[in-house]
This record gives sequence, structure tokens and C-alpha cells, in this order.
Amino acid sequence: MSIYLNNAATTWPKPHETASAIYEFITERGANLARGAASRRDLESLDEVFSCRQKLADLLGGWAKRSAKYATLTSGVTESLNIIIKGYLKDGMRVVTSSMEHNAVMRPLRSAEAGGVHVDVVQCSMKGYLDPMAFARALDKGADLAIVSHCSNVCGALQDLGAIAEVCRAKRVPLVVDSAQTAGVVDLDAEALGLAALCFTGHKGLFGPQGTGGVLWDPEFAEKCSSFIEGGTGSVSQDEHQPQMMPDKFEAGTPNLPGIAGLLASLEWLGKTGLKNIREKEQRLGDRLEDGMRKINGLRILGPARGDPRLPVYGVNIDGKDNGVLARDLVDRYGIETRPGLHCAPAAHKTLGSFPAGALRLSPGYFNTEEEIDAAVEALTELAK
Repeated sequence: MSIYLNNAATTWPKPHETASAIYEFITERGANLARGAASRRDLESLDEVFSCRQKLADLLGGWAKRSAKYATLTSGVTESLNIIIKGYLKDGMRVVTSSMEHNAVMRPLRSAEAGGVHVDVVQCSMKGYLDPMAFARALDKGADLAIVSHCSNVCGALQDLGAIAEVCRAKRVPLVVDSAQTAGVVDLDAEALGLAALCFTGHKGLFGPQGTGGVLWDPEFAEKCSSFIEGGTGSVSQDEHQPQMMPDKFEAGTPNLPGIAGLLASLEWLGKTGLKNIREKEQRLGDRLEDGMRKINGLRILGPARGDPRLPVYGVNIDGKDNGVLARDLVDRYGIETRPGLHCAPAAHKTLGSFPAGALRLSPGYFNTEEEIDAAVEALTELAK
């Protein structure tokens, strides 16, 4: 028996439709994008990519609702964030972020810092929450960009994105949001929030395959970002300079078309299943897991208290137990898959008081069952004795 509780890393299993769409693209269509003779297969690839952009915009909001060209498709949220950080920040600029960020934000920011960009990290609470007023005070020092993760991949703390976005709008500072844990789970509207850019990944809450993701852009902000990767786009081929028109500006090279086919199928599945239904089921399973774990002597749950705004992502430690050994025992003895360590977020663990040891992370998902949650609680109880 295998029980998968590592959905914060990637949701699994995927909908059957996702795998079928990938297989069908490879075996029956397979034409490259804008690099053919306008055959039926060429046009099918073009239509699939456009449809995927449009569905992402419809789901996550933003200017791409009116013009799908403002939905850039990437390999994931890490590439999306790098496009912005390396394409926008210049020597002498100042960026403000939080102490709960993933290394997808922190590493490119540290690289930018070495190039003369000032990086201001606002300390979050030990529950993992960013105080919007503390963020506002940091912006008052002068800022060219703000970057915030919507939800922690370590402890599930869900930030008050509306309040943070309001502060950034008042200070006229462009806000970039990392929605890796929330896209497809929490209702989002990039344009209504006034975001400069919403970065998302396809393989988590959107239930798509790995190697997919993107950016929803504010048109003015997109103009201010330099292209990150440059090369063939299938357009303006007579010019040896990267096209500045969207979406070509940020999409050089052959896209992950089988992955995009799978992502489109996942988005269609999401629409039929309903975000509300998915969120409610995952929250029920998370509450059941949390209630069970809080009864285990010596087990400490990082971050939010009961009732705080959160998603079902739980970082835990058991007194006297190494989280790596716990993870090994859970999979070897009980068939339960989790993730130990620092979760690519050392700053978050420092904030939560769990650095350098890290924690054991359990993250149930839509395809888990109550019986699986109960089995996990029982296994943790036995291992804690």
C-alpha cells in the first residue's frame, strides 16, 4: 500500500485526462508551434497553446482575459520568477520581500544583490505571517519592486494577499506574487489585485504535468522587463533581435507542447470538478490530519495555530526524532510518502524556528481519503512513542 502525502511538492495522481492528452499529442499530433506549413496539425498546436493561455487567464484573472498574449508559458514558477527578477531589477534598485520565501525567490534575489540590487527581507511572525503594515514601512524606504509568496510551502500559512496588494498599490510599488501553492486552490484575480505579475506553476494545484507554468502580466510591467531567454520564436525571423511583442518576447525556443496539452486537459478537469469542491475536500482532509496530529505527545506543528488562515501543508517535528529518519520509517514501514528537510526554504525555517534541522512535511491532496489520513496519524503516533 502507498499513501501519497507530498502534494505540496507536486499533486499526485494526476487526472486521467491529463495523461491521455499528453499521450494523444505525442502519438497523434506533435507539430511544433509556429514552425510549420499551417497544416491541420500545425493549427491544432497553435489552437491548443492559445486555449491554454486563455483558460489560465480565465482562472487566475488578469489582463490576459482580454488578450491571451499577456499569459506567458514557462517551465514553472522558478523560471517565471527568474524572468522577472533578472529582466527587471538593475544595479541600484531596491526590492522588498518576506522571510517566508522559497529559494525560487531568494536565490535569484541574492544573485541580483551581488550585482548591486538592494534586497530588503521583512521578517514574518513565527506563525509564518507577513504583517502588511511592516511591509508598508519597508516600502516607505523606497522600493522598485515587491515580491511575496501567497502561501508557505513549509507550513501552509496563507498570507493576506488583498491587504499586501493594497499596500503596494498605495505606495505605487509593482507587486509580483509567487502562487506556487495557491494557483488552482484559492480564488485569484491578478488584475483585480493590481498585480504587476502573477507567477504560477502547472504541476501543483492546477494538477498539470511537471515542466509547465507561467506568468500573467500587467501589460505596462511586461514592457519594462527585458527578455530573459532569446532565440527562435517562429516570428519576425528576418530580425536577429528578440521580438518585443507579446507573447514572443518571453517565449524563445520550442515550448513544452506535450506538457501544455496536459495542462490544458487539467484546466478543463478543474473547471468540471470545481475549485470550491477541491478546496473544501482538501481542507476537510487537512483538518482531520491536524486534529489527529495535535493529539500526539511530543509532536509540534510549525506555523499557524488552529483556525488561522492556511492551506493543508504541515511542517512537523517530533521530540527526539530526526525528520529524515521519520520520513524513511514512514515510507519503509507504512508506505507513507512525505518530505523531510528544509524544503528549499531556509529563510522560512529560520522564521519558524526549525533551522537547520528542518521538518517533516505532510501535505494531503484531493485524491487522498479519510482512511489514508487516519493511517498517517496512527503511524506518526506509533513512531512518536
